[in-house]
Amino acid sequence: MHSSETIIEGRNAVLEALRSGKSVDKVFVLAGSNDGPLSAIVKEAKKHRETRVDFVKKERLDELSETGKHQGVIAYSAAYDYSEVSDILAAAREKNEDPFIFILDGIEDPHNLGAIIRTANLCGAHGVIIRMNRAVGLTATVAKASAGALNYTPVAKVTNISETIESLKKEGLWFVCGDMGGELMYRLNLKGPIGLVIGNEGSGVSRLVREKCDMTAAIPMKGDIDSLNASVAAGVLAYEIVRQRMS
Repeated sequence: MHSSETIIEGRNAVLEALRSGKSVDKVFVLAGSNDGPLSAIVKEAKKHRETRVDFVKKERLDELSETGKHQGVIAYSAAYDYSEVSDILAAAREKNEDPFIFILDGIEDPHNLGAIIRTANLCGAHGVIIRMNRAVGLTATVAKASAGALNYTPVAKVTNISETIESLKKEGLWFVCGDMGGELMYRLNLKGPIGLVIGNEGSGVSRLVREKCDMTAAIPMKGDIDSLNASVAAGVLAYEIVRQRMS
């Protein structure tokens, strides 16, 4: 695993990175260009599920460019390689444990993502699943905030969280999402193969994803402010799951 997010500029370099199987998070392409080499890059990028393609104006590319020689295309490769959801299930099987997976529905702050990966590692979760769009990927900031946990905890990136939950239900997992309107977490049975779903910092778990969950857990709160930070909420809920798994 390599640990700093890389910026790749220029047609050959970007095409090479995509073909080499490197984890490429984002590709910025000059909008409105019907240039052959750029079309080839877009086509190649679309073969990779985890790669997002954004068409932007020349000014945006100039702004992002570190070399001044972007030739109409800039890519960002992930700081760390992504795993597959099947790798996470395999990790649980290897340890002969019920799967315990964190599913993040649109975490945007890299510090939050790093802190959640760190918590996942410390509480014995087998992996973390993140969303491809409108969410942060495995950047260098995330790696730093995870305090090394990224080296041990597999992170998979998926296009559709609802569909991923559906397929994991077929593997026997139950799903609980954190939401203020839910049942007090201490009253829920959170044992067995479980997925803990944590929503976006501002809007929480999306309606479609919430509807796929079997349970909704609320954390008791007595203070004067609105809610806990997403990574703290993830930690509180995760350790209730740990407590129940240990009892």
